[in-house]
Amino acid sequence: MFICLPHAVIRPVLAKQEDLKGAPKGFITVEAKGKELAGYRYRMQVSPLDCTGCGNCAHVCPAKNKALIMKPLGTQKDMQVPNHLFSLDLPHVEDPIPVTTVKGSQFRQPLFEFSGACAGCGETPYIKVVTQLFGDRMLVANATGCSSIYGGSAPSCPYTVNHDGHGPAWANSLFEDNAEYGFGMELAVSQRRAKLADFVRQAMEVEKKGELYGALKEWLENMDDGDKSKKIGRDIVRLIEAKLYDSKGEVPACFLEILDMRDYLTKKSIWIIGGDGWAYDIGYGGLDHVLAMGRDVNVLVLDTEVYSNTGGQSSKSTPTGAVAKFAAAGKPTRKKDLGMIAMTYGYIYVAAVAMGANKNQYLKALLEAESYPGPSLIIAYSPCINHGINMGLSQEEELKAVESGYWILYRYDPRLKEQGKNPLQLDSKEPTGNFRDFLMGEVRYSSLTRTFPDQAEELFTKAEAQMKERVATYKRLAGVEGA
Repeated sequence: MFICLPHAVIRPVLAKQEDLKGAPKGFITVEAKGKELAGYRYRMQVSPLDCTGCGNCAHVCPAKNKALIMKPLGTQKDMQVPNHLFSLDLPHVEDPIPVTTVKGSQFRQPLFEFSGACAGCGETPYIKVVTQLFGDRMLVANATGCSSIYGGSAPSCPYTVNHDGHGPAWANSLFEDNAEYGFGMELAVSQRRAKLADFVRQAMEVEKKGELYGALKEWLENMDDGDKSKKIGRDIVRLIEAKLYDSKGEVPACFLEILDMRDYLTKKSIWIIGGDGWAYDIGYGGLDHVLAMGRDVNVLVLDTEVYSNTGGQSSKSTPTGAVAKFAAAGKPTRKKDLGMIAMTYGYIYVAAVAMGANKNQYLKALLEAESYPGPSLIIAYSPCINHGINMGLSQEEELKAVESGYWILYRYDPRLKEQGKNPLQLDSKEPTGNFRDFLMGEVRYSSLTRTFPDQAEELFTKAEAQMKERVATYKRLAGVEGA
C-alpha cells in the first residue's frame, strides 16, 4: 500500500535481531514473512513530522481490520519521532526481494521524499516509484509546473541520495523547451559513454586476457543495461585500481581515462518530467520532435487535465464538459489523445497508467519503458485539488476513473511486433462503474449542473459517447474479442 504515498513518509524496516539492541521501547517488530526475509524482523515506520495527514495510506490499506489509523500528531510524536530516527541508523539491506515486484520495489529507499506538494497529491507517488527503481542513476529534466515547484523550491529539495551517496541529478527548464533540454542531456551522456567505450577497447588491447579483460569485454556487451553496467563497472574500477597499486612502471593512459570517467560506466536513466500544460500544449512541439528522434529518453507526463500550478486553466488535456479557467461553461471539445498520437510512430513505447487502479501495471510500464532502447512515454492520471475532490481519497479516485471507463490503462511496446505479437496491450477491464456518477463526484464537472444546467446535460452526454468510442477503438486496436 505504501507504493502510492504522496510524501513517502511510511517505510518498511528490516533488521536482524542483534541490530535492534538499544531500540526505543515502542519500536515493536514482528518476524518478517517470506523465505527471502528469513532471519529478519519487520515493521512499518512513519516519519511523523513529515506526514501531511492526507489519509491516503489508511484509505488504501487492504487489510480487513485496518493496519493504519489516523491519529493527531500530538499523541504520536513523543514515541514515533525516536522510532523514526532509530530506523534511519539501522544497517542497509540490499534488495531482499526482487525490485521487479511491487512488494520488492518498496524495500528500496525512495530518493524523492517529503516534498512541498499538496496533501494527497496525485503526481508525487509516480515520481517516488521512479526514483526507487532508477534514482541512483537518474538524470531529470523537469518542466516548469507543480513538479518543478515541489521538486526544487529553495531552500529545500525533496530529491535525496541513498547509502552510497547516489541520487537523481535534477534540473528545471521552461515550459516551452523541457523536452529539448532532456534531449540535450541524452546526447551529451551518449557522446561521453561512446568515448568511454573507446577507452575500454584500448584497455582490452593492452590486457589481451585475464580478469580485467573479461570485465571490460562484458561491460561492452552490457553497457546499455542499467543494472549489469553498474555491477560490471564497479568490478572494472576495482581491478584497474588494483593494477595501478601494483604497477612499478608507466601506467596505460586508457586506464586513467576510464577511472576519470567512472561515473559513466553505469548507464544513465534519462527522464523528462512535466505536466499536461507542458506536454499537451506549450511544450508539445518540442516533445513530439524529441520522441520522433528515436533516442533513449523516458518521458513521464503527470496528467492532471488542467494547468494546476498556474491556477487551473484549461489545457488540451482537459476533457469535454470539465469546468476550468477559460472554460467556465464547460470545455466544448474533447481531450487530445497524446498516447494515440505517439503510437502512430510505431517505435515509441507508450503507456497510460493510474497507480490507484493498478499498481502492478504501473510498475510493469516503468520497467518496460526504461529497458526499451528508444523513446518512451508514460501518461499518468493524477488527481488534483483543482478537480474539487477529497484529496485524502486521490488514489481511490484513480480507481473510479478506470472502473468507469474515464481513463484507460494500456501499454504499447514496439518490441512485441518483432515477436509477431500485437504491440498494444489493453490492461483495463470492461468498464463496470457509472460514468456519470464519476463525473458528479468531482466539482469540476458537477458545478456545471448549477451554472449551466442545459449545457451540462449536452456536454456530459457528449463526453460519455466519446468515452465509449475511445474504449471501443482501443479494444479494436488491441485485438480484444468482441470489439
